[in-house]
Amino acid sequence: MNAPRAPWFVKGDIDGFFGLWMDNLVQLLLIVSLLKGVIGFSDSLIFSQVLPGAALSILGGNLFYAWQARRLAVRKGRDDVTALPYGINTVSLFAFVFFVMLPVKITTGSAEAAWRAGVAACFVSGVIEAGGSLVANWVRRVTPRAALLSALAGIAVTFISMDFVLKIWERPLVAMIPLGIILLQYFSRVRFPFGIPGGLIAVAAGTMMSISLYGFPGGVPSPAGIAPPIPVVGSLIEAMSGPLMWDYLAISVPMGLINLVGSLMNLESAEAAGDRFDTGSSLAVNGGGSILAAFFGSCFPTTIYIGHPGWKALGARSGYSTMNGVAIAALCLTGSIATLNSLVPEEAAIAILLWIGIIMVSQAFQATPARHAPAVAIGFLPALAAWGLLMSQSALRAAGLNLYKVGVEAFLKTGFHLQGMITLERGFIFSSMILAAMAAALIDRRHGRAAGWALAAALLSWLGVIHAWELTPGGVVSPFGWGKAPAVAGGYLVMAVLFGLSGWNKTTA
Repeated sequence: MNAPRAPWFVKGDIDGFFGLWMDNLVQLLLIVSLLKGVIGFSDSLIFSQVLPGAALSILGGNLFYAWQARRLAVRKGRDDVTALPYGINTVSLFAFVFFVMLPVKITTGSAEAAWRAGVAACFVSGVIEAGGSLVANWVRRVTPRAALLSALAGIAVTFISMDFVLKIWERPLVAMIPLGIILLQYFSRVRFPFGIPGGLIAVAAGTMMSISLYGFPGGVPSPAGIAPPIPVVGSLIEAMSGPLMWDYLAISVPMGLINLVGSLMNLESAEAAGDRFDTGSSLAVNGGGSILAAFFGSCFPTTIYIGHPGWKALGARSGYSTMNGVAIAALCLTGSIATLNSLVPEEAAIAILLWIGIIMVSQAFQATPARHAPAVAIGFLPALAAWGLLMSQSALRAAGLNLYKVGVEAFLKTGFHLQGMITLERGFIFSSMILAAMAAALIDRRHGRAAGWALAAALLSWLGVIHAWELTPGGVVSPFGWGKAPAVAGGYLVMAVLFGLSGWNKTTA
């Protein structure tokens, strides 16, 4: 009997496409805005080098994960397999702009040098992600699901849900109609006439409402023109052999590790939703995408995206991934991003992204043992600190200030413990996972394992991977090296001893 063929496209792929496409589009618009406004990149460098490089990576990754999902569906005889979402990592985007490229621009005064440093950092991040595929299965075996999903849910409730929910209530007349449509379809399972997907109706309704209230946009920019990808291997080698890139290994190495762990979390999330993909090949292609992006001039690593259960709940399968890759590549290779953004308001589609965030938070509690709920909750804390720090720094920059000028002491006088926020924020994905893993082990009365996680945290703190920071004119940076966060490392070491001694005490209540 022949295995059933998975459909190339289903109606749910339309909703999935709109959500993933808009999320990717937001990242690309951020890239254009930050590279021009913060680093001073020219339009030529952005539209002829950075975006075409990103286009290849995004297209290649989306096509692979769509093929991977179809292959799994055919092998298992299923029609409900959803492809892993894929795109540019938001955390890496901000980190590479403010902690790699901006300091180089300040030091050298050259946007070209800043671009080369970003390309080199992207390459290093991709190598770490691809190399991590060799040990990823072991990491998944020893890490409790609560730890992997908790950190992911913390990102969902902060960097996804909070940002978009605030935008909804900022422009309620436009954004709340799409929100109502999304809530009707995905909370109440209401079917719209002729089976039209709710995501499509939400985007159309939001766009029409925006036009009726504010009119058609004026001065719509024209596309920048066809920009084929151009290899920049020479510039990459020059950056890798120069001193500037190695000065910022403190960012590129931890970000590569963070992307690797984040991808593991997303694979665990997909498995919890019913789709188990091969870890090694998924991570190898994930890292390969970032390496490809760097070879063709992009400064930003791509990664397996957060939100697989949300796309699955939308009814998306593999077609949404293919559509997203093709559409994003077309936008990048033609310079049409600014034109499209001026025609379709962000408020028309952000309700879909809010839904994705809600699903991720729900899954963290539903797909783990009920007794581990406190472990999931404690894992949210580092992500909350990371989001709070990002908002604080963004507000200061908008006022023409930064943390270096204002100083940490100024916040302490107001009762705002910024120093603790920064310490908790550094390497927050790692610390979130470790806190949740320690809590889960203690709940299960596995004190030795909890001590092991505390020792791992102590080592990572000592090496500066988590909790270590320095305040510079370019922002907060992580001083990767030896003996960088001794106080925090000492605290974790004491916890390890405490947990270990408790494990030996057979009469522990």
